[in-house]
Amino acid sequence: MTAAPADLLIDRPAVTDGASLWRLAKESKTLDLNSSYSYLLWCRDFAATSAVARDADGEPVGFVTGYVRPDAPRTLLVWQVAVDSAYRGHGIAAALLDGLTARLAEEQGITGIETTITPGNTASERLFTSFAARHGADLTREVLFQAGHFPDGPHDPEVLYRIGPLTPTTAH
Repeated sequence: MTAAPADLLIDRPAVTDGASLWRLAKESKTLDLNSSYSYLLWCRDFAATSAVARDADGEPVGFVTGYVRPDAPRTLLVWQVAVDSAYRGHGIAAALLDGLTARLAEEQGITGIETTITPGNTASERLFTSFAARHGADLTREVLFQAGHFPDGPHDPEVLYRIGPLTPTTAH
């Protein structure tokens, strides 16, 4: 586990964290909310490529979920990042992302990350732009999914952010 800002601990999520991750995503008001079942599965099947920040009582107050892309095994796709509103502004999302990428660079040899961000999500734009700058990595952007790709009603486009290459020294 890694010490994080405000004396939080960062570690891998457990199935018992699934409900908290779902709540944090719901309360974010910016993330696409998945079913509670999907967060339980995520904590079971993708715990190795995800991270959770815990308060002094062990309760999740932030998370980052991701997976290693099957067709690009050195690339981590960051699915969602959320921090409880009471803990925002303390660098927790950055600590989660830094800790997760350092762990996966060491354990799985990742050299890049990808994520998608909807236009106007300035918090996520800042998080990933500052991550690239902190790690001396290139950042490119392109629209991955147009608004018309989404079958369930109006949805903003999703812009793909690619960050890399990360080296063992830049990932830490």
